[in-house]
Amino acid sequence: MTATEAFDLIGRVAIVTGASRGIGRAIAASYALAGAKVMLASRRQESLDEVAREIGEAGGDAAGIAAHNGDKQALQSLVQATIARFGRLDILVNNAATNPHFGTILEADDSYWRKTIDVNLMGNVWLTQAAVEQMRAGGGGKIINVASIVGLNPGRYQGIYSVTKAGVISLTKTLATELGPDNIQVNAIAPGLVKTKFAQALWANEDLLAQVLARTPVGRIGQPDDMAGIALFLASSASDYTTGAVFVLDGGVTANSI
Repeated sequence: MTATEAFDLIGRVAIVTGASRGIGRAIAASYALAGAKVMLASRRQESLDEVAREIGEAGGDAAGIAAHNGDKQALQSLVQATIARFGRLDILVNNAATNPHFGTILEADDSYWRKTIDVNLMGNVWLTQAAVEQMRAGGGGKIINVASIVGLNPGRYQGIYSVTKAGVISLTKTLATELGPDNIQVNAIAPGLVKTKFAQALWANEDLLAQVLARTPVGRIGQPDDMAGIALFLASSASDYTTGAVFVLDGGVTANSI
């Protein structure tokens, strides 16, 4: 197998959640460029249609289905629609997330807990349950969960989000052990601060940004495209012996003791 063959996704079908912008959009575009057919998912159909159109204009094949990551039935329908459109499912990227509470855990209303857990954790479980059935039928698959470095070391005033992302990391390792015999590899990406609309409250704050940059050896925050390379590796045959791993992409923040 050549290096090109090891990393190509020709003939494979992927679902990417949170695909209308940011990290999900970058991953979806990279998969399409590598030859995969991609089903895009997020809450707003019009945004998905725009991304699908851009991918099509670049020579890729993509479609979009609006599906809230906290809605079990919508996620099951997403998988069914993917099979109906593309005939199979090989790759799942659980990227969609929410972070409605910025503050301490003890002052957080229960509604924030429920919403964040449903979207960030249970949504991944529900979608994975539906996807694995199809992957088993196809002889295997790849699941990539987007966690965060705050799942490893809690972020200040991001307690609920941090707890759910720690759960995503644990879910990744647990699924890896359970699905290994089915030839399904499960891994996680743990980004640091990335310049997305989702994280704008952090990078648009000059004081917070300065604090992050002071701890970042590479001297900048991440861009969505910085996440696409590892996501492509984890979706491809090149990662067939890689499972249960967490890949940190943070410019060196967690390696820096300062």
